[in-house]
Amino acid sequence: MIIVTGAAGFIGSCLIQRLNQDGFNFIIAVDDFSNPLKMKNLADKKIQEFVHRDVFFEWLDKNQAEVEFCFHIGARTDTAEFDQDIFNRLNLNYSKQIWKKCHLYQIPLIYASSAATYGNGEFGYDDNELQIPQLKPLNPYGESKNEFDKWALLQKDTPFFWAGLKFFNVFGPNEYHKGRMASVIFHSHNQIKATGRIKLFKSHRPDFKDGEQMRDFVYVKDLVEVCIYLMHSRRNSGIYNLGTGKARTFLDLAKATFAAMNLEPQIDFIDTPIDIRDKYQYFTQANMSKLRLIGYKKPFSSLEDSVNDYVSNYLAKDNYL
Repeated sequence: MIIVTGAAGFIGSCLIQRLNQDGFNFIIAVDDFSNPLKMKNLADKKIQEFVHRDVFFEWLDKNQAEVEFCFHIGARTDTAEFDQDIFNRLNLNYSKQIWKKCHLYQIPLIYASSAATYGNGEFGYDDNELQIPQLKPLNPYGESKNEFDKWALLQKDTPFFWAGLKFFNVFGPNEYHKGRMASVIFHSHNQIKATGRIKLFKSHRPDFKDGEQMRDFVYVKDLVEVCIYLMHSRRNSGIYNLGTGKARTFLDLAKATFAAMNLEPQIDFIDTPIDIRDKYQYFTQANMSKLRLIGYKKPFSSLEDSVNDYVSNYLAKDNYL
């Protein structure tokens, strides 16, 4: 059995599809399963059992002997949420409990961290574990992820293999349910479809022109390949960046979306919302050398190729992965 928490979500459901592709069909899907739109992500997936997150630990105590691996992808991911208690409960304390169970039952563990831990990037974007205590995330979501990373690094009792993956700006199929938190590609496609135009945030910093804010955009299909690799290798425990290693501008992204829809770019710039303006990252770029050093060889898709695949094969047809 392979456990996937956050199973009905964007990344969790794409990971299950990839596991199924390799013949792993005894999947234990853990989530709250209350959102019918999210449940569409799990249609046609091969799943052994659905376990509500509130009873998961009881389930694990009874079934641990049959569990081969745990992917802990589930989390509260809303960067505009500022209720610290929600993050403490769902991101920090829940993750600690999973870690302790995986140590107790010696289940290898991969968990989702985030590039939000890097904040403004004043310490760079190197997944150097010695720097993690110095990082200054810009919002409670990033803080919750960094607090768990710090806690994990201090533990003497660990699963025999574990990896924390700092996901950068992930996009791709199965994010229909995410609303405001869906990727810029998702929102751009919908805007073009409705109006023929895209709205991008203006820059509120003199060192960046409008639309030239940069992100390390990583396609979810590439991300799950890394997860599969680490599941099989089970060596070199630690915290790893998971981006492409190449930052691209939002203008690049907008143009790639128009190109995928066979349209000429029509772009308007709007003010960044006040509630996120001082928490907004202007540049992120993963240093990917650490993952490469432990033997991960597959290339990451270019922004143009991955946007074209996402728009043409999924968004344009309302398809799921």
